[in-house]
Amino acid sequence: MEFSDGFVSEEHREMLKSAAESIDPISVSPIEVTSPRSPKTPRGKSNSNKWSPVEHSRHSQSGRDGHPNKLDPICVSPVEVTSPRSPRTPRDKSNSNKGSPVKHSRHSHSGRDGRPKKGGSGGKGTWGGLLASEGGYYLDPNDPNYDSSEENYPITPSKTSADLEEFKKKATVIVEEYFATDDIMSTANELRDLGCPSFHYYFVKKLVSIAMDRHDKEKEMAAVLLSALYAEIINPPQVYKGFCKLVESSDDLSVDIPDAVDVLAVFIARAVVDDILPPAFLTKQMASLPKDSKGIEVIRRAEKSYLSAPLHAETILRRWGGSKSTTVEEVKNKINNLLIEYIASGDKAEACRCIKDLKVPFFHHEIVKRVLILAMERQTAEALILDFLKVASEEGLINASQISKGFNRLIDTIDDLSLDIPNARDLLQSLISKAASEGWLCASSLKSLYFRREKQVEDSTIKLFKTKATSIIQEYFLTGDIIEVTNSLESENLSSSTPLNAIFIKKLITLAMDRKNREKEMASVLLSSLCFPAEDIVTGFVMLIESAEDTALDIPAIVEDLAMFLARTVVDEVLAPLHLDEIGNQCEGQDSIGSKVLQLARSLLGARLSGERILRCWGGGGSNKTGWEIDDVKDKIGKLLEEYDSGGDLREACRCIKELGMPFFHHEVVKKALVTVMEKKNERLWGLLEECYSVGLITPNQMMKGFGRVADSVDDLVLDVPDVEKQFAVYVERAKKEGWLDPSFSAGKSGCAVENGFCS
Repeated sequence: MEFSDGFVSEEHREMLKSAAESIDPISVSPIEVTSPRSPKTPRGKSNSNKWSPVEHSRHSQSGRDGHPNKLDPICVSPVEVTSPRSPRTPRDKSNSNKGSPVKHSRHSHSGRDGRPKKGGSGGKGTWGGLLASEGGYYLDPNDPNYDSSEENYPITPSKTSADLEEFKKKATVIVEEYFATDDIMSTANELRDLGCPSFHYYFVKKLVSIAMDRHDKEKEMAAVLLSALYAEIINPPQVYKGFCKLVESSDDLSVDIPDAVDVLAVFIARAVVDDILPPAFLTKQMASLPKDSKGIEVIRRAEKSYLSAPLHAETILRRWGGSKSTTVEEVKNKINNLLIEYIASGDKAEACRCIKDLKVPFFHHEIVKRVLILAMERQTAEALILDFLKVASEEGLINASQISKGFNRLIDTIDDLSLDIPNARDLLQSLISKAASEGWLCASSLKSLYFRREKQVEDSTIKLFKTKATSIIQEYFLTGDIIEVTNSLESENLSSSTPLNAIFIKKLITLAMDRKNREKEMASVLLSSLCFPAEDIVTGFVMLIESAEDTALDIPAIVEDLAMFLARTVVDEVLAPLHLDEIGNQCEGQDSIGSKVLQLARSLLGARLSGERILRCWGGGGSNKTGWEIDDVKDKIGKLLEEYDSGGDLREACRCIKELGMPFFHHEVVKKALVTVMEKKNERLWGLLEECYSVGLITPNQMMKGFGRVADSVDDLVLDVPDVEKQFAVYVERAKKEGWLDPSFSAGKSGCAVENGFCS
């Protein structure tokens, strides 16, 4: 088909003709030449003298002199080429232009068929495959479809892979050297000198994976190193990524390390406790890992076996031995040495570095106290010593709270200090005035220096009582004889004094916290057995919280321990939940240890089944044995009620209920007794409830909870006792008249379940 058949307008044909006549085919850029594989269009004798734009041959229509007369217009506009698969037609010999200057045309002069093979990309003289590109292809900036992103820029080979391999080798060497030397500073410097922060995730992975296959010493060293390098050398996202890589490779680690799942779970839990890994890491990894991978097991074990366990922080920190606790005396000796060295050298920077290395920011008040005593003892060095405190305060090394506490501690002991330094009171007042004038001490936060409160009990009596109390408690831990403790306190007439009761409670819990779970459980049992007023117990806990910062030197997990003891007193109904608010009112601030203790205690009490968990946190029953299962307790309650209902002794039944040692579970006694009364229509067990309530064995809270449990199960009881709703309504009214239940109690289904005074 020719273009003259209506596919090209006359105007367009004239434009092409004029363009063809004005261009020299020899000077045409090869870029503008059409594809060398463009097929020929058949030409016959009939149209040999007629020009048509559909002539695809690159042979020019030349004259006899061998020079071209005009250029084939198809060379100018390759867009107007016909189908690439147009067949070739034999040409007359008269049309072969042997003398043409474009005889180097790529058209085949052989008789071979150039059509594409089946499934191939074309043969010689064809357009080739659909996606085939040619060497002459180039990008024209004037093309409307031009895209600068397609330019063939020279690409420099990436060295990322090579750099990572080099980093891996050096990181392995650094880890091995650290395990050999235990030098954190040297390891930090070497890692910083590598200068590849984007690869630090591999260092985290390598450190942990090597430590997993070694002893507990190396595991603890790895955990300490990660905590030391966090944020300072290794960015938090790199730590996060490193642990992600470890979890992903847990299947491979399990091949070489049989207990890889447990060890890696401890590492993750330790990272969460050390605040170098967010708790959300567990949730995100659970969602992203395959369900059948070892990584899921690792995350579940870290969450359920370690992070959800009572006192998990202490357990995890001591899993691999931990660092040895520094005693108060050791810290005091170090403080004395660094202050004496400072007075001799005057090097403030070195003194500040030594204080920082002590890593006891909660004990900096002791530094302030020792500095003030030295300033009073060595008045010639007073200016140097005060200047040191000023620098430490300005740099934030010693905060304002610790400075005030140090001054207040010295004010409390000024009378004793006056025995060695007669004018100690006047000297201290002078130091307070200078510090306040320089702006690093808030004088209004200090106690009165010239006012001494009257002591409720003489010092000699208190000292004697502390000695006897320590002896009584230590003997109790050996024998477990509660009656002997009660007799000892009564024989000394010590149980009638409120201040001494509080001191005994403080001493009991302090000694228990520094021992094993057996002693902690025994202390809780003794506390619930003593008939101390609730006010005395509150005072004892307030004293414990006030001295918590000092006690923390010997007992690192003091917050968890105190919170558990406080929650246990509420579960044992020694204290009411409202007493927690009374203790909280005497705490200094939201960031104080007292506030943290109360917050944790409320969290423990508000959890589901908190009573059972809190009771069993130390083993239960004042022994090393684990606490009873709920089913076992229910079985024991059922048997003792059945025995009493069949003619047992009332006093014996009360004794058995008390010996269960689970006052928080007495609501089950109420429930079972009430259900039995309604089933058998025998009120013998109602008399047992009356006796238990009258002697205080079952509290109103437990009584109300028991009736609430029955109200929740009325629908099920109807199957066995058709008139249970009517009977239950009658007993509810009787209980209200007896004073067991609150008048607002309804016989219908109870609403929110209450655990230990907290809605769960």
